[in-house]
Amino acid sequence: MAAVQPAAAQNAAVYSCVDKNGRRITSDRPIPECLDREQRVLDKTGTERRRLGPTLTENERAAQEAQRRADAEQKARVADQRRRDRALITRYPDEATHNGERTAALAVFNDLIQIANKRIEQLRADRVAINTELEFYQNDPKKAPPKVQRRITDNEEDIAEQQRYIATQQEEKRKVQQRFDTELAQLKELWAIERAAAAGGSAAGSDHKPASTTPR
Repeated sequence: MAAVQPAAAQNAAVYSCVDKNGRRITSDRPIPECLDREQRVLDKTGTERRRLGPTLTENERAAQEAQRRADAEQKARVADQRRRDRALITRYPDEATHNGERTAALAVFNDLIQIANKRIEQLRADRVAINTELEFYQNDPKKAPPKVQRRITDNEEDIAEQQRYIATQQEEKRKVQQRFDTELAQLKELWAIERAAAAGGSAAGSDHKPASTTPR
């Protein structure tokens, strides 16, 4: 009756490699002389089970981990950009929709600027009335009552404030206009890709249509 070999012997692995000097080495455990290179792991029949990669130094492991993180971050950025593109094209399925929202957004700033301009017109009209009062002090305007002088100062400050407000709204309007321009350029590319994909799908579908037969 044949002796049964222990399971450990049946599952024994053989490690094989060629060291830096060109010598082929085999062992029943990882080979120290080949830690810097790949080792083949064979079973008892000589069939390769797997390959053992070179052992990395601390710096090499750090570099490998840094590269892995960079690859993961790049993959996340690409996925995030795809989600953004999909959300953008869903919100704006065509240029008319995008132009409509642009017009509505810019109209808000136009209304605010118009209100500020009307306020400036009113303030300038008030200044005309104040100047009429100053006519009584033409020889020496500094002798005008403090109340009148304060009205002049307030009027000038109010006009300056409205002008600053208008400049701020115009700058915000410019930024919104620029954002819509950037979006439109991006959307034109996405719409083109979508149309090309739809056309490709239609062409593929037509290629698989059964040929019509004419009765004899």
